Amino acid sequence: METLVNTQPVCKFAPWEDPTQEPLVRFENVTKKFGDFTAIEDLTLNIYEREFFALLGPSGCGKTTMMRMLAGFEYPTAGNIMLGQSNLQKAPPHKRPVNMMFQSYALFPHMTVEQNIGFGLKQEKTPKPEIRRRVEEMLSLVQLEPFAKRKPHQLSGGQKQRVALARSLAKKPKLLLLDEPLGALDRKLREQTQFELMNIQEQLGLTFVIVTHDQEEAMTVASRIAVMDHGKIVQVATPAEIYEYPNSRYSADFLGDVNIIEGHVDVTTGETASLHWAEGETPLAVSTKLRPQAGTTAWLAVRPEKLRISKDKPENTDNCVKGEVWDIGYTGNISTYHVKASNGTILKTQVSNREHLADRPITWEDTVYVYWEKGAGVFLET
Repeated sequence: METLVNTQPVCKFAPWEDPTQEPLVRFENVTKKFGDFTAIEDLTLNIYEREFFALLGPSGCGKTTMMRMLAGFEYPTAGNIMLGQSNLQKAPPHKRPVNMMFQSYALFPHMTVEQNIGFGLKQEKTPKPEIRRRVEEMLSLVQLEPFAKRKPHQLSGGQKQRVALARSLAKKPKLLLLDEPLGALDRKLREQTQFELMNIQEQLGLTFVIVTHDQEEAMTVASRIAVMDHGKIVQVATPAEIYEYPNSRYSADFLGDVNIIEGHVDVTTGETASLHWAEGETPLAVSTKLRPQAGTTAWLAVRPEKLRISKDKPENTDNCVKGEVWDIGYTGNISTYHVKASNGTILKTQVSNREHLADRPITWEDTVYVYWEKGAGVFLET
């Protein structure tokens, strides 16, 4: 019997690449000041329907202020925030098709799970049959049917988180805002819940915006990430694009582990720049489409997993640095070797632990070679 093979291409979800797609949310030259302090400065950003969009950055970078402006708890000092065709500039929180899920969950302790989920619908005077139907739908969605009659103190942290999510979704908002929603969960439960959130978001086809300082969380759940610093967006791209092709040292350093090596451009030949980084060391080769001038300061960013390590000097490699094993970090599946070069620069390289620890071929104080291809790094001018 002939086997039928589906040759239909898998659809790529990337509305930001389609100029015919209208954004669901638009920040248009938005500035937010608190007295003399500027929390958000002239920020422009588009978020599209059905995106799981992450605002990522350290404390004080402005990400929570952006979320509070979307929710209506703060208003822009200048600029506009659009949701579809509606200007949210003066709309109060209860008039917006937006819901927010807080890190604290903010559940009513005297109410049952089903009463908590239906609270917003009851406040809107939704007919009782519709409230029951919607609550049952939400209980099924977050798999909490057996806990409908329990009160919050009878639930685990993960169950409380799902109740809060169900309550936020019950009113069917166009936009759901998640403020550090998994911060109170332990690591294993947090990782499990990340995938639950992704499945629910995809199943409902809603737009989620999450605020987090956890880079792994942002990379796991988000379709795109906005990396923020001091009220400005440094880079907006997919997790893979930011990780593999950061546009600055800030983005490279904030998302994932990275080696950043400073130097001066020796020469640029074709699409290869030569970076002089230490006296007595061979210049480093890095692929780039930029045309940097000789003598200018630049940086090479290369991820630890892109580097290889050996006791023997490799042949036919673009870059090779001799050094001494300064430290080793063991995390179970991966060992991170910290190698000190002749000028004191520390290079981190990661090796998958395919062998038992006792069989480790490289250990502390060994003389080793760290090497990589020129295309493994990213050339940065800022």
